[in-house]
Amino acid sequence: MNFNQAQFVVSAATLKACPSNSVAEVAFAGRSNAGKSSAINTITGQNRLARISKTPGRTQLINFFALGEDRHLVDLPGYGFAKVPLAVRDKWQRELEQYLRQREALAGLVLLSDIRHPLKEFDRMMIDWAVQSDLPMHILLTKSDKLKRGAAQNTLLAVRNELMSLDKLSVQLFSSVKNTGVEEARIKLTQWLIPEDVITDTDRINEKAEG
Repeated sequence: MNFNQAQFVVSAATLKACPSNSVAEVAFAGRSNAGKSSAINTITGQNRLARISKTPGRTQLINFFALGEDRHLVDLPGYGFAKVPLAVRDKWQRELEQYLRQREALAGLVLLSDIRHPLKEFDRMMIDWAVQSDLPMHILLTKSDKLKRGAAQNTLLAVRNELMSLDKLSVQLFSSVKNTGVEEARIKLTQWLIPEDVITDTDRINEKAEG
């Protein structure tokens, strides 16, 4: 999967406006100050792919980035520090819930949580939803550069221990500033976007064609 070739496709205000040709997609969710856009930019190696604002909460639409072969990364609206009218925030929540519950192409959910304040209320809500929906989740403990190495590892271990009983859930350290954990995140995304059985079937087809 060549993440460096990611391209912006569309900003969807509703589930119906999402791309109809998507085969598989991974959505990024998190509080408005968790660093979602920065993480997407770092993983794709493009500084301006996802819009980064100094004002948290500016991502008010479901933003799609194409990776080729009808596969996408998705930047979901953030929550927590968004200074918007309550009615607007309620609309975001309804559309987000519809997307998470009804989007058939959704293969996995990346939850971004600030390592200095991990697993806040919104984070736990998203974890519970993923477990109930049997959806794989990968947690990025972002801004790991803000802590010393030992403190970051201790936080990672504590979060892993707390969530170890949950299936289909994994956790890692991540820093957009230091490029920490980028390759690990890319491997997880690739596993979701192109499952091993799909790769195996493709290899078999190629082998027959060559034979």
